[in-house]
Amino acid sequence: MSLHVIILAAGQGSRMKSDLPKVVHRLAGKPMLQHVIDTASQLDAEKIHIVVGHGAEIVKQTIHDENVNWCLQAEQLGTGHAVSQGIDSIPKDAQVLILYGDVPLTSASTLNDLVGSVEAQQLSLLTVELENPSGYGRIIRNSEGEIAAIVEEKDASEEQRYVTEVNTGILAMSAEALHRYIPLLKNSNAQGEYYLTDIIEIAVKNGDRVESHQPQFEQEVQGVNNRLQLCELECWHQSRISEQLMLAGVTLYDPNRIDVRGHLQFGRDVIIDLNCIFEGDVLLGDNVQIGPNCIIKNATIGAGTYIHANSMIEDSVIGEQANVGPYARLRPGTQLENSTKIGNFVETKKTIVGEGSKINHLSYVGDTVLGRNVNVGAGTITCNYDGVNKFKTEIGDGVFVGSNSSLVAPVTVGKNATIGAGSTITKDIQEEQLAVARGKQRNIDGWQRPIKN
Repeated sequence: MSLHVIILAAGQGSRMKSDLPKVVHRLAGKPMLQHVIDTASQLDAEKIHIVVGHGAEIVKQTIHDENVNWCLQAEQLGTGHAVSQGIDSIPKDAQVLILYGDVPLTSASTLNDLVGSVEAQQLSLLTVELENPSGYGRIIRNSEGEIAAIVEEKDASEEQRYVTEVNTGILAMSAEALHRYIPLLKNSNAQGEYYLTDIIEIAVKNGDRVESHQPQFEQEVQGVNNRLQLCELECWHQSRISEQLMLAGVTLYDPNRIDVRGHLQFGRDVIIDLNCIFEGDVLLGDNVQIGPNCIIKNATIGAGTYIHANSMIEDSVIGEQANVGPYARLRPGTQLENSTKIGNFVETKKTIVGEGSKINHLSYVGDTVLGRNVNVGAGTITCNYDGVNKFKTEIGDGVFVGSNSSLVAPVTVGKNATIGAGSTITKDIQEEQLAVARGKQRNIDGWQRPIKN
């Protein structure tokens, strides 16, 4: 039986105090709605249907997924009405899982258990026990302990409000049953809305069974209504990641001061210092050390490499036994081979640095290919941009570039050539040549320094 997932994402989220739809606010670097889509994709869903309303175009522009069917809820008439906008394209012989775009951290294993217990005459409902159930619909059970109904807090009696088992809104059922029960929903309640939760009572009255499941952690089903709740979930999510990293063998100097906003892979004996941020896909090899205050995005870092403090690395590949920083910036397209050195206040972009080569300090090297064992002196710049077009610099093996030199691209420097300090290089240099391109020094006798008036 195929699985279809409906994700409700039409709400405005006024308590976020934002011009953006609530579901596109980011948690761990990606929109909350994307978290839900990614989890649903792990369930091998045949199709994911997303019901949008407020800010629908912004939501669509934020989410890029070919397996998504967009459904519009033009009027906000409740969760039951929202689901009705997404069921027309779902075949009746399918299973349906209903999720929420502002409940981002439900695990795939929890949802697999939920979907796995759906039968023709049985619904599966995710509930949770809360010390403070305020604001949630209460699970009402009969004398035999079976779920009989869900009562929203606004409609609950004083006695029902003492119930601590609450509805998460997440449920799974057959599409055939959903098609039958959605038209039976009424809006005779305090809000004047069509509650999806009323399906439970309708199903029970029609002889269907309701089986409940609970998540391992209550944060899995915690929704986000304001920025405080978003921050609370972010902190919990990051603490879980830190725990998993340490249990897998990574040393974190402070597990409360690391943010993983993507997918972090790692080898053995990796050490990560304070206040580091990892975005996108990052791979750290064996014995990699990351100093404090580093930002690393979409990068591969080879075994034994040391990234010193306050360095930024983006869309780059670094070989083994390299040394980067402190205060280095590797921009997209940087490739460092083994045993290279990028020192303090060095910036690279679209540059290949050959094995054993060094750019030690205070330099910008862009659109450049460096050979092996090149030494680039302090203050060196490859002038790769004429204001309109970019040009390439090629530096052969064993070249020595003196400090405070400018290489005006396009230019090629042959193997084992030497560039004198302070030179502006505008022409190609042949192998083993010395190039000096600077004004002739004049020493003037009898020079009178200016006198302050």
